[in-house]
Amino acid sequence: MRVLALLDGTLADPDSPQIRVDDLGLLRGDGVFETILVVDGKPRELTPHLDRLDRSAAMLDMPTPDRAAFERAIELVIGNWTGAREIALKLVQTRGIEGGDGTPTGFALGMEISPKVLQQRAEGLAAVTLDRGVEPGLADRAPWLLLGAKTLGYTINMAALREAERRGAAEVIFTTSNGSVLEGPTSTAVLVRGRTLVTPPSQLGILPGTTQAALFRAAERAGWTTVVEPIPVEDLYTADGLFLVSSVRTVTRVHTLDGKQLPDSTALLPELRGLYESEY
Repeated sequence: MRVLALLDGTLADPDSPQIRVDDLGLLRGDGVFETILVVDGKPRELTPHLDRLDRSAAMLDMPTPDRAAFERAIELVIGNWTGAREIALKLVQTRGIEGGDGTPTGFALGMEISPKVLQQRAEGLAAVTLDRGVEPGLADRAPWLLLGAKTLGYTINMAALREAERRGAAEVIFTTSNGSVLEGPTSTAVLVRGRTLVTPPSQLGILPGTTQAALFRAAERAGWTTVVEPIPVEDLYTADGLFLVSSVRTVTRVHTLDGKQLPDSTALLPELRGLYESEY
């Protein structure tokens, strides 16, 4: 099932053409997006997602997204949803049509969670590390590279996932050229050391994770220590647990990395997932 809402407050047929062939989001990937998990009609981390949409648009020198219009579109999608209890809700804003007046294109699209993601949540997954070709400090030195913006230009991320599949894995953990952990193509990496959760800093040029932030808030309330610091790649193989977290994935266990079996973190998964769910 899919439900499509436009920013003018109307529903549209997701199976019919809705975007012009000269839209810059289609021609050049010139746009931004967010994906929000909705459970039982309630969107999770809505304000952080909308804030991040604003931040990404600002990094692209795009008009600030019309928050009231997006909120109305979100309500339309949720109000007309009759499918599963969970929705992957995508918010998209492009720069509009080439040669136009600068009016952006925007919409909200609700979709069911794919069976593949549900299986990964339950069983965990295998991942590989891949060099992202960046180094610490590059985001500050070269802001035009848009490191840390959530743009529609996901070509590299999709190519990385295809490379993971060629290597017999389902996911990727990007690294810097000097061997520091970055993020996944659609997720944040979280490491467990004893009763401490660790994630890399966004200053490396990665997307600040909304799900990671929610997990860390809950963990701190439960007495865990949370740390945001650079993580050497070699630490991934010896930690008590390695997890990829994102809105749709929630908290997913990595059981194999670069073909090597990781320490068994099966018992940690329900605890971390319980912490995350306690936020809602």
